[in-house]
Formats: sequence, C-alpha cells, structure tokens
Amino acid sequence: MSLNRYEHTLHRYLETHPDEWRHWRGRVMEVAKRSAGVGENARGLERELWDYLAERSTQVPELRDLHADGMRRVSLLNLAEYLLRVWGPPPPPRAPRP
Repeated sequence: MSLNRYEHTLHRYLETHPDEWRHWRGRVMEVAKRSAGVGENARGLERELWDYLAERSTQVPELRDLHADGMRRVSLLNLAEYLLRVWGPPPPPRAPRP
C-alpha cells in the first residue's frame, strides 16, 4: 500500500508519540467493530484522521510544514484503510476448496 506524503508524515508522527499511537489504535479498533462495511468504516476514520491532522498541524512543526502553501483537504483514505487492516479484526478464514 502506498501512502501519500501527508499520510506518511502523520503515520510517522503517530509512531514517534506513544500516547497518540495508543489513542488511535483504540479508536481504529472501535471503528472496526461497527457493523458498517469496511469501506464505510474507512471513510469515517479518514474524516477523523483529517480533523486530527488539521488540529495538530497548528501545534506540531512537522505537520505544519505539510501546509506551507495553505491548508488544503487531501485524502487520508489509504492510511485509514491501512490502519483498519493492521489493527482491525482479522478477516474470516476462507472456506477450504472441495
């Protein structure tokens, strides 16, 4: 899976801040438990990640640098899908071939 520079920078920021990492891991697990489909869960999580990025960009220099030319909405859907895949429940096992 390929992450854009916004997604990559946000993921790296989360990795280097254990409290933030734990918060988002818990949040992803909550979202993964929803009965909505994987795509719907990913889109909801993507919106939450964007709100988080916008809020943290005002205080964190490495995230602020992403918006040197002004804050523009970018997709964080690949990151949301990746986090759901890594931290969400494992997919159900496939049925054996006859």
